[in-house]
Amino acid sequence: MEEHDVGISCYISNLPGFRGVLKQRYSDFIVHEVDSDGKVIELSSLEAIAEESKVSESESKSVQENKTDKSETAVTSYVSQIESFKSLAGDSDASRLEEFINQINAGGKDSVPPIILSPDSDKSHRTAVHIFFRENFKFLVTDTVDGPDDSSKCIRVRLNSGGSNNTGKNSRKRKERDNKPFDSRGSDNWADKAGKFLRFHLYKENKDTQEALGVLGHMLGIKSRSFGFAGTKDKRAVTTQRVTVYKQQASKLASLNEKLFGIKVGDFCYVNEGLCLGQLLGNRFTITLRGVVADSVDTIKAAADSLGQHGFINYFGLQRFGSGSVATHFIGAALLRGEWKRAVDLILDPRDGEKYVIAKARKYYKDTNDVAGTLKQLPHFLVAENAVLKSLKQFPGNYLQALKSIPRTLRMMYVHSYQSYLWNNAASTRVQKYGTEQVVLGDLVYCKENSSEKVPGIAGPECDDDCVDSYDTNNEDEVSGDIHEKINSYVKAVNAEDLNSKCYTIDDVILPMPGSRSIYPTNDIVKVYNDLTNKDGISLTESVHNAKEFSITNVTGSYRKVFQKPIDFEWELLTYTDSNKPLVETDLDKIGKSKPINVNPVSPPNEQKEKVVDCISQLESSDDGPKVETDHDEIAGKEVTLPHDESVRDSSSQDFQTALKLSFTLPSSSYATMAIRELLKTSTSVAYQKTLNQ
Repeated sequence: MEEHDVGISCYISNLPGFRGVLKQRYSDFIVHEVDSDGKVIELSSLEAIAEESKVSESESKSVQENKTDKSETAVTSYVSQIESFKSLAGDSDASRLEEFINQINAGGKDSVPPIILSPDSDKSHRTAVHIFFRENFKFLVTDTVDGPDDSSKCIRVRLNSGGSNNTGKNSRKRKERDNKPFDSRGSDNWADKAGKFLRFHLYKENKDTQEALGVLGHMLGIKSRSFGFAGTKDKRAVTTQRVTVYKQQASKLASLNEKLFGIKVGDFCYVNEGLCLGQLLGNRFTITLRGVVADSVDTIKAAADSLGQHGFINYFGLQRFGSGSVATHFIGAALLRGEWKRAVDLILDPRDGEKYVIAKARKYYKDTNDVAGTLKQLPHFLVAENAVLKSLKQFPGNYLQALKSIPRTLRMMYVHSYQSYLWNNAASTRVQKYGTEQVVLGDLVYCKENSSEKVPGIAGPECDDDCVDSYDTNNEDEVSGDIHEKINSYVKAVNAEDLNSKCYTIDDVILPMPGSRSIYPTNDIVKVYNDLTNKDGISLTESVHNAKEFSITNVTGSYRKVFQKPIDFEWELLTYTDSNKPLVETDLDKIGKSKPINVNPVSPPNEQKEKVVDCISQLESSDDGPKVETDHDEIAGKEVTLPHDESVRDSSSQDFQTALKLSFTLPSSSYATMAIRELLKTSTSVAYQKTLNQ
């Protein structure tokens, strides 16, 4: 997939670009989250804080005794309930139930078989029995099975697998648990004065956010969904972000540092609220471009200064459309048309460039249509493919059901990808037709009269660069109509009076992410949306099927700035001789300088030379290894002779090479790779990035 395939075709400036290799090493791409208050999140300490949240020994004993008392009360109280059941179902069934409960209380929770009550042909009576169990024995569940003859049915009683304790605590519905995650109950040994959430900074290398949290969850004995975070971070990078977890001790997490590779946790504190997606301003990037080749340092200086002053076109990067040969917006278009089998085929069909085991499984399914056999071959990390196949195994031929079996945030990625495809094309046409210097009649902007208020715009999914496989969304399609009406009241098309008053600049121009409530420009740019959707057989105003979540008329849409300037932009040129040595310190390097770290290194020893990978794919690579100091000169603004028409040399060469270090902040959902594209005037595609490393 190339950039022009998804509407990425323009630049802001006409300056010449130059050569630079992005993510030659994952440590060349460092990301720090910026929280809602504008603070850059860094890992500064691995030490656990004082455990004020622990209750005293006497308090703990009291808690346990209280739990025991409640448990005993719950058990003995069933005596009266069994008596009541006797009057409803008779002595025989009451005795059978009493024996069943006694077996459970004796410790046979995992081995006690279900019991079958006496045959009952009266449906209304069976209903009364079901209700009685639901109200009085929450740790039990009932269902109806066939009786000894055609005219009768029997009620089967068994232990509730979702909650096998006597109180039935775990069988309660989520709304009865105050919407707390099922696996996040945490410790009962917790002081009231302590914040119920442990907040910490997660530092990771060459791992995506979900992968890192999965490792932590496994070591803590909790599920990864117990953690809260504001946004997913790049895999092929070194990143630091905030995470929260319900009622876990800092000392317990800090002790994991001795066992973790590629992950570290620290800067602990207790807070009252957990983090949710979208609770951040953006991300601070420190990016090192290696193997820089340019006509002169003036070329680099002019390009860097232009990026800082004018910014870049705020395209959705290639990562938004997947890393495979089948772009996700093709699947999105099939969903919007209601072509369920076509969408399933696009998800499952063979693709170019995949690993042998994946390619083999896909080809096997294509040739045989053997669902069960394909499931045995397909790797588990292919979430969408596995979900679709498991559903087809249970409901053969029901392709819509198969698509709905994909986790919601992942399946909605396809629809959002098609919206992004339309937005990118509209942005390119806007630049080609009207330029990058001034507002024109019919452009969309946020109203200036409301500029004193924060525009309640809906951000797209918070995604840095490589997080497609662990996609998260802020549910822009689920925001209430009232909120969208308010957003639209802030949006207007520029009129002649606005142009005369010159109250709007090019930085104010926005374009819509298509949806049922979106407002469109009143100039020629609206034709882009209509022409592309008509070509794809999709209507922006009508749905051709009844599956609401896959309908453009049910997705409410949002808005996005066409041009984005990097915030607090800085740059400098460095020189180096060894391509395998880091050029920028990480958070862990800084901690190690101030205080020796008596834990396992983040990266395993005996590293091999990293495989060359591009800025989008998530191929496996070796780790960076310990930090090695390198000499470098800050030569920005100085007269320096740069190499011409030379490829990046390998690490055995002692010739000096040039690197460009960039530091800047972007709001969430803006892509750093699009800023680099503007700077270098080169593609961010997989194919092109690989050529730079050959």
